Amino acid sequence: MPLLFLFYTVNSFIIMINNISVFLDIPQYSFYFMLFILSLLVVATAIQVILGLKKPNLELRQRITSWWWIIGLLFLVFSIGTNTAIIFFGFISFLALKEFLSIVHIRQSDRSAIFWAYLAIPLQYYWVTIGWYGLFIIFIPVYLFLFLPLRMVLKGDTDGFIKSAGILQWAVMLNVFAISHIAFLLILPEKNAMAGNIGLVLFLLFMTQFNDVSQYVWGKTLGRHKILPKVSPNKTWEGFIGGLITITLAAGFIAPYLTPMTMQQGFVAGLLISASGFIGDVVISSVKRDLQIKDCGNLLPGHGGILDRIDSLIYTSPLFFHYIYYLYY
Repeated sequence: MPLLFLFYTVNSFIIMINNISVFLDIPQYSFYFMLFILSLLVVATAIQVILGLKKPNLELRQRITSWWWIIGLLFLVFSIGTNTAIIFFGFISFLALKEFLSIVHIRQSDRSAIFWAYLAIPLQYYWVTIGWYGLFIIFIPVYLFLFLPLRMVLKGDTDGFIKSAGILQWAVMLNVFAISHIAFLLILPEKNAMAGNIGLVLFLLFMTQFNDVSQYVWGKTLGRHKILPKVSPNKTWEGFIGGLITITLAAGFIAPYLTPMTMQQGFVAGLLISASGFIGDVVISSVKRDLQIKDCGNLLPGHGGILDRIDSLIYTSPLFFHYIYYLYY
């Protein structure tokens, strides 16, 4: 009888979860994975509370609280619809670009060019919304690349021109072009009906963030040999290799459920995400070292700024997108 009761309880729970998934119009496997992520947050919160009883850790509490807000907002926009999710990532690009431009030196004469850099955000995400891949992929790297220096030239200020042009071009490429690839994943033709295109985004975001955590844990546990001591003193070969192996294996097992990829293709995706995520992290670390700042901002308590949270995604997003695009589209 107890086993029979347990069977009916579990079966009823699964039916309820499936009904919620249908009501929210979120594919089944993606919804299961979202619940899995929420359960990880619950566990992390419980551990933080227990540890806090012995030794309060304000930064850890702030980080976990920020994660609740980040994941809550992300899941909310997924449940509303694709266009809302695209707008959400467009807003992330806006915040990241604004933050980047706030920490670098900008000439007074570049203000008009910056207006056009911001205008690129709604245009870039509009190409995503209508699925115009051709213009999406060349609008910023070609047309905006050619236009922004022209706009700067018209002001007639040549002092520091090369540096300013490079900063503005790089800012738009990192914060708008790279991040917009996440949004384009949402409108690709669906290849895995059980996960939908939300699954692709969940896979990319989770693997990228899990890579940061894995490399940190392995580095703290086994780290001895530093990779780039002048750029990021805490990065070690042990942490990098441990994270690489962890993410490669995890991606291979999860990929068939959230993406159209096979397990073998998932292993390659995990390898790609782990390696490129590390590069994105150290690139933004180099920016902060150059500017002699600890964090890019303070929007996310415990994390720093938007750039501190999406630094790895700047590299993983376009590379994962083109890997998927090459395989299936």
